[in-house]
Amino acid sequence: MTLLPILRVDPADMPDRAIVCGDPFRAAAIAAKLADAVELAHAREYRTFVGTYEGVRLAVVSHGVGSPGAAVCFEELAKAGVRTVIRVGTAGSLSPEHKTGSLIISTAAVREEGLTKQLVPIAFPAVADSAVTEALYQAALESGAPGSIGKGVTLTMDAFFSGVVELPHETYRRAGVLAVEMEVAALYVVAMLRGMRAGAILALDGDSTAVDEGYNPHRDIVGEAVEAEINAALRAMTRL
Repeated sequence: MTLLPILRVDPADMPDRAIVCGDPFRAAAIAAKLADAVELAHAREYRTFVGTYEGVRLAVVSHGVGSPGAAVCFEELAKAGVRTVIRVGTAGSLSPEHKTGSLIISTAAVREEGLTKQLVPIAFPAVADSAVTEALYQAALESGAPGSIGKGVTLTMDAFFSGVVELPHETYRRAGVLAVEMEVAALYVVAMLRGMRAGAILALDGDSTAVDEGYNPHRDIVGEAVEAEINAALRAMTRL
């Protein structure tokens, strides 16, 4: 048995589909919805479960916060034979039409993080798989989310809290970008390079401009949106 060096799982135990998320505890919550769920490993921030949902075998893997560490997870999933990946995450809203509790399906990601610039030229797009995107969108419409359902471009950045450099949120808001988070661009670029199809669904946990003051992702409305997006991602997997 040869374990993957970072995830510490045997590729032979991995299915060809995976739901990924940042939080190891959220991974456990998703895995609790699977039949015959088994935890394969918990190494660093990477926690890996396998099980079945409505007859579809899949993995649930946490990737931590930020693009570099998440990309390590995505690379090792590709090496293990995973070919379809859905990210279930949270994001800050950039759109006045989509408030806290809404769900956003990311069709593509602005590459404002540092990792992907070291993998591909800056002109290379970070784009979701169209079939995964459509399956997520239809499942989200059926999810009973407490807010609206949006589909469009999202922004991936490394910075969470602001410093003295002005962040580009307002520029991208004017350009029609819907939300900001920290890993989707890495997922889409790695997926395109390694022959995987990928998509992402994001629950909005606040306004992106209010992170420095009063950010609270633990409100009931956020929890309801996260529950809805998990159910949507699982349902989408059964349709792909």
